Amino acid sequence: MIQKVPVSVYAEMTPNPSVMKFVANKRLIGFDSIELKNIEEATNCELASKLFHFPFVKEVFVSGNFIAITKFNIVEWDDVAMEIRTFMTEYLQSHEGFIMEEPSEVNKEEVVEGETIAEVPNSSNVQLPNIEDLGDVEKRIVEILDEYVKPAVQGDGGNIAFISYEDKKVNVLLQGACSGCPSSTATLKAGIQNILQQMLPTLVVDVVAING
Repeated sequence: MIQKVPVSVYAEMTPNPSVMKFVANKRLIGFDSIELKNIEEATNCELASKLFHFPFVKEVFVSGNFIAITKFNIVEWDDVAMEIRTFMTEYLQSHEGFIMEEPSEVNKEEVVEGETIAEVPNSSNVQLPNIEDLGDVEKRIVEILDEYVKPAVQGDGGNIAFISYEDKKVNVLLQGACSGCPSSTATLKAGIQNILQQMLPTLVVDVVAING
């Protein structure tokens, strides 16, 4: 008889002092990521909705097997991290499967000024492009970001997504712990820019990071 693996959750600091990353030993969502700015945006995710009932929770970012929580500066993480860990562990123990199904909006497309735009689950009001509609250079940029940048960003409790490429300038969206971090925008921009310029010489001159 196969025994059920107990759920465990541990807390991990991120480069952003306002954000703590809570990592589970199971995948939490079946799609890439979602950033929830308030309880109204969390109506389709019961766990996130319940997290917003903690008075110090400002924003919730979910990706893979972790939740990155942004707090208001009314408490210290040392005082509340264990409370969140315990709550998440008990919730995940009593709920099978993903905490949130893929939003139907992810699969919808709309035509904007003759271009096909993929609607994605983010609350930044930034339209991310449909990868299939991108040109060769844009697709290569996405591949580089996914392979060389995204793993490190997700390791810090955040996410990065390609927005656009025009006049040799790359626009990217930063979410989770990377959004609003005192140092991440400048650091990530420099790192991303260096990688892209090394791998796509003459094609990239600047990278603009937009906080989600």
